[in-house]
Amino acid sequence: MLADERGLEGVTLRDVAARADVSMGAVQRCFRTKDEMLRFALEEVGRRILGRAGGTAVEAARAVALPERAEARVWLAFVAQAAVSPALAPVLRASYADLEDMFTRLLGDRARARTVLALADGLTTHVLIGHLTHDQAREVLDRQLAT
Repeated sequence: MLADERGLEGVTLRDVAARADVSMGAVQRCFRTKDEMLRFALEEVGRRILGRAGGTAVEAARAVALPERAEARVWLAFVAQAAVSPALAPVLRASYADLEDMFTRLLGDRARARTVLALADGLTTHVLIGHLTHDQAREVLDRQLAT
């Protein structure tokens, strides 16, 4: 993933064309601007996370809180960028709303769903920076879901 390798600010339309082995014109036909490309990428990451988060509440929470390392880095980069980007913020809010709805269905309680979603974000950050191991984060998550 280019965004994982270079960060969002380091990815250009030209980089995407080179990685996809297509012309710059082909990329520009899909995305007129970098912001359009980033919105599409954020939507795609959100779809992947939601698609993986099926089954039980525990399985869904693990999929959201403990994603692949590269995907987690990209997701957190989008979170940081959305805080200052009017173009990305609505896309990220929609992704979080979808995740919240999914957890509400699985847990039967919107407040608890919000807690699990917030915990998932926090655990992702703690694992990425090395404060917790993947196993420690899973233990925290499982303990929360058992209550």
